Amino acid sequence: MAAKGKGYGKVILFGEHFAVYGLPAIASAISDHTLAIVEPGSKGLEFIDERPSVEGYKETKKQEIQRELDAITKVMSIDAAKTPLKITLTGNLKAASGIGASAALATSIARALSNHFDLKFNDAQINEVAFEAEKAGSGTPSGIDNTVSTFGGMISFEKNMKGGKNEIEHLKLKVPLRIVLASTGISQETKKVVEDIRRAKEKNPEKFLKIFKDYGHLYEEALDALAKGDLKKTGKFMSHNQKLLEEIGLSCPEIEELVETAVRHGALGAKLTGTGRGGLVMCLADSEASQDKVFNAIRKKGFEAEKTELGARAKQ
Repeated sequence: MAAKGKGYGKVILFGEHFAVYGLPAIASAISDHTLAIVEPGSKGLEFIDERPSVEGYKETKKQEIQRELDAITKVMSIDAAKTPLKITLTGNLKAASGIGASAALATSIARALSNHFDLKFNDAQINEVAFEAEKAGSGTPSGIDNTVSTFGGMISFEKNMKGGKNEIEHLKLKVPLRIVLASTGISQETKKVVEDIRRAKEKNPEKFLKIFKDYGHLYEEALDALAKGDLKKTGKFMSHNQKLLEEIGLSCPEIEELVETAVRHGALGAKLTGTGRGGLVMCLADSEASQDKVFNAIRKKGFEAEKTELGARAKQ
């Protein structure tokens, strides 16, 4: 009998890449998810990826996905040579850079394997497995993606740079955040981008120190705006965060076109989310009508987009 497991997608409202260096970030699950189905196989590990995805994503991420699969089975002490497995990925989360697709893959597979072998892993253990998979896949992840994919909702996250327990606080929203997610159609390998940013930081530490300091102030103000349900300020801080991400080399013409289009058509703020240099742009709207207007404007430009709300609670 087939065993199943879910992993939810995510967006980062504030702090991608900054979180890698121990700065706090704010992230949220979305309702779209990846579903892993594990069944007995005939030989070794058969992996079938039926997820919807942007063009080129699966090819770009091929090696990263294989590293994740190897890490998951190793950490969970599963030997597919002795117990052949067939793993199929499906679900309604469209795999793209910036949506937490690799973490959703890891979380869903870890849950499905736990159910298949009756390992009874709790959420904390699933999160640990997913983090090890993320490390194998993308090098030095912050831990945000796997945490949100596992636990769901909206969180404030701060990585423990000494290797201890990360600081996680679950946040409650006063009002729902209506979001338009727009796709640049460009996929990037996270590990390469993270390494590029690390080299740039080593080359120009003073520049990055100033940007990190600016971001620290921004985070505190954004946290306060979210707590008060102040959408206008939240959008303003999202746009400020985008400028900081541009300064460290994470933007591209497509991202900037999407940000400009969204704001011009009524978005309160817009920024890239996730890896950067492609992937997704997150646009904040203050009403359903505004969300529709931004969505239609982006689609008219020829980009793919979808409407969602933030804070989805993850379920197995």
